[in-house]
Amino acid sequence: MPQSNASAASSSDTTTGARLIVDALLTHGVERVFCVPGESFLAVLDSLHDETERIQTVVCRHEAAAANMAEAVGKLTGRPGVAIVTRGPGATHASIGVHTAFQDSTPMILLIGQCAREHLDREAFQEIDYRRMFGQMAKWVAQIDDARRIPEYMSHAFHTATSGRPGPVVLALPEDVLSDACAVVPGAPAYQRVAAAPSPAQIARLTALLEGAQRPMVIAGGSGWTPDACADLRRFVENWQLPIGLAFRFQDTFDNEHANYAGDVGLGINPALAQRIRDADLLIVVGPRLGESTTGGYTLLDIPKTKQTLVHVHQGADELGRVYAAELPIVSGMPEMASALAATRPPAAQPVWHGAAEEAHRAYLEWRKPRAIPGDVQLGEIVQQLRARLPDDAIVTNGAGNYAIWLHRHFAYRHFRSQLAPTSGAMGYGVPAAVAAKSMYPQRMVVAFAGDGCFMMSSQELATAMQYELSVIFIVVNNGHYGTIRMHQERHYPNRVHGTGLTNPDFAAFAKSFGAHGETVLRTDEFMPAFERAIAAKRPALIEIRMPKEASTPGATLEQIREQGRKMRGE
Repeated sequence: MPQSNASAASSSDTTTGARLIVDALLTHGVERVFCVPGESFLAVLDSLHDETERIQTVVCRHEAAAANMAEAVGKLTGRPGVAIVTRGPGATHASIGVHTAFQDSTPMILLIGQCAREHLDREAFQEIDYRRMFGQMAKWVAQIDDARRIPEYMSHAFHTATSGRPGPVVLALPEDVLSDACAVVPGAPAYQRVAAAPSPAQIARLTALLEGAQRPMVIAGGSGWTPDACADLRRFVENWQLPIGLAFRFQDTFDNEHANYAGDVGLGINPALAQRIRDADLLIVVGPRLGESTTGGYTLLDIPKTKQTLVHVHQGADELGRVYAAELPIVSGMPEMASALAATRPPAAQPVWHGAAEEAHRAYLEWRKPRAIPGDVQLGEIVQQLRARLPDDAIVTNGAGNYAIWLHRHFAYRHFRSQLAPTSGAMGYGVPAAVAAKSMYPQRMVVAFAGDGCFMMSSQELATAMQYELSVIFIVVNNGHYGTIRMHQERHYPNRVHGTGLTNPDFAAFAKSFGAHGETVLRTDEFMPAFERAIAAKRPALIEIRMPKEASTPGATLEQIREQGRKMRGE
């Protein structure tokens, strides 16, 4: 929970709407905002000018990046990241970050400059009704039409973003409301997170299910975790000797080197882990939504009644029973649930599943060993070399694309909140997320992975990294096409390639044009020396890794995928 700050409003009897916005940001503990400037919120920028010691304004090159940076801050800290964008085009650009925050259950607040109130409903310049636009994409969308109510709306926004299932809130700010003079309004106290907790009866029921199980399995992840909650989760699985898998792109919830870790439950899942989940008689799911990616397109578990006895713990009541009807649904925050789980005590005798966790971990270690792929670059080996070089608290980011499969499969996450990746599958996320992470934690090493297609969707943010002297290392895996889409294309329409090829710049030269360090890697043994030079550069750096198109995934070449497609079509 943020510490309350004394209002910085003018000591006179009047203030402005913009000043009340900034006062609310201070009250609720906001340390930085991400924006692309626009005339619709100039008054807020003017008020931020007076608070540069307490709120850093990070100016981005695209509103999508500003929103993604705010979402990344929410992921890293559990506190709402804040982005400010202008009306119309600015808001539509920023919508991708809002969508990611919604699907990833990340606390975030998007403030949008709006047309003056007297011009609304005329299709005025860049006018949009944001309640309709963001209605299914945010937890709450509102427009503040009275400056005096700004403290109330901002308090509601922070509470809504952080309570229950976290998510994004969108507030539209008419420009005349921001510049309006109004009486000084007493601010609300700093927000407090509101969460449910499991009842003693629910914990007793869960314990009884465990005591009667033969093949129990835990799947954890989702948002809302804290370091203490992760420690409690570890004590629980250790006490009960349980194998644990982690949901898609939440692999930093539990130490991947721990003897109970079974692997990630997401796209490209280890077949042995998928079978272990299918064979489980008790499945304790703590945190994840059990969405499409975590359930292999809703094929891993039966719908609506799972074959396994299902205990499903989630922060939002609406998520429980949405797809899977659990035997024991529990609405709870993660710290509250993990604390209760850590307090349970197994029987003194060894459980019947003794040794299952160690067996699952051995299967994971075997799965993460790199396999040879076509070409002179072995990306799995590079990822493992990188893991051995990076400190445990290094933050690794990525967007979407087949290149991320190597990262998820071969990189071992050791530290809570060291992974930033969109469960929404949004391309272009890794670059701005890394910039935001480095702005939050300048002493931690930050590495962004991106494919060539993914990188070019947010490559302009190299300029932001340079402007704020944020020494992120960007790794661009260049195979000259949209690799994931090409993979699906070959599987469904073999030998009919269309619309997936790319023409790319020399990425190292591109980075140098910004003043960043740039290198190109053509062979595996070139990577680590290039990486060391990138660190030594002490400024933003980019390493381009060139790979052949044929190296589609860690486990299949394009020709193998094409052959699968031919068989599917009976050719």
